[in-house]
Amino acid sequence: MDREEKHTRESEKRTERGGSGRSPANPDARRRKSADRRKKASASGAQRRGQGKRGADGHGKKRRRRSAFNIGSTVVLIAAVCVFVFSLYQLVTMLVPYYSGGQEYDKIRDLAITVDDTGGETGEDGSGGFSVDFDVLLEENEDTVAWIRFDEPSIINYPVVKSADNSDYLTKTFTANDNKLGAIFVDYRNASDFSDRNTFIYGHHLNVGGEMFSELVEYEDESFCRENPYFYIYTPDGKVRTYTVFSAGVVKDTAENYNITYNSDEDFENYINLCRESSNYQVDVEVNAQSKIVSLSTCTNVRDDERFLVQGVLTSEEPAGQ
Repeated sequence: MDREEKHTRESEKRTERGGSGRSPANPDARRRKSADRRKKASASGAQRRGQGKRGADGHGKKRRRRSAFNIGSTVVLIAAVCVFVFSLYQLVTMLVPYYSGGQEYDKIRDLAITVDDTGGETGEDGSGGFSVDFDVLLEENEDTVAWIRFDEPSIINYPVVKSADNSDYLTKTFTANDNKLGAIFVDYRNASDFSDRNTFIYGHHLNVGGEMFSELVEYEDESFCRENPYFYIYTPDGKVRTYTVFSAGVVKDTAENYNITYNSDEDFENYINLCRESSNYQVDVEVNAQSKIVSLSTCTNVRDDERFLVQGVLTSEEPAGQ
């Protein structure tokens, strides 16, 4: 084929393809592609904006949750501090009277009690080496009628008073200070010289410290009673009276054990038998119609209508210090 013919055919082919050797120009196709690219870009931007918004919303919710948690924690902390402060206040309010009352009775012992610890023997009457200055006590409180003490529990070592009723010394100490310890006091219906058939003496049972008559409950145990059978009462007439415990137990506050009046010897003997029957144990000591007894009463702190009652019979009466 000569060159002219070859050139002619190649020209025809180019004409058929559009005359340039490239894909023919199509404006509609280009516009469609451009529109597709814009849609994709717009969708991508919207997706990014949506993700950004969701992220911002998520961070906002987390911040709100943290803020709510912080407020709740602060409220709980403040409430806990308030409860602690109030509890501490109540504790201090409860303990201060015990401490101040105990200090007061310690001072009274220092003023009125002399103990001779030079080696002298203490007899069965408990008077050896122990003396009470009633002049000091009466100067401090003219209601003084006695002093009571135990070998054990040795914390029971107090002045005894008597007033015109049985409520005065429930919240008033020996030196007339208002205090929940109160004082040890004789029933206002009894004679002050312990000459009655049955003299009642009352004292508080405290929840803290063991002062006053709190330790009387030791006599629930028979073995304790056998080891510590006596208590002693000193009076301004210079005598010491020794009492031997014959009954100890819990009774109702309305029980016949609190009867203080006996019309005959038989009534008193019946009363003695009643007390022995209500005792936690039996003690081999004589108690009869001619006996004089002392009944020591305190609360149980278990039931409001119950009392713990320890009763002793007079087994010795001698001049103090003999």
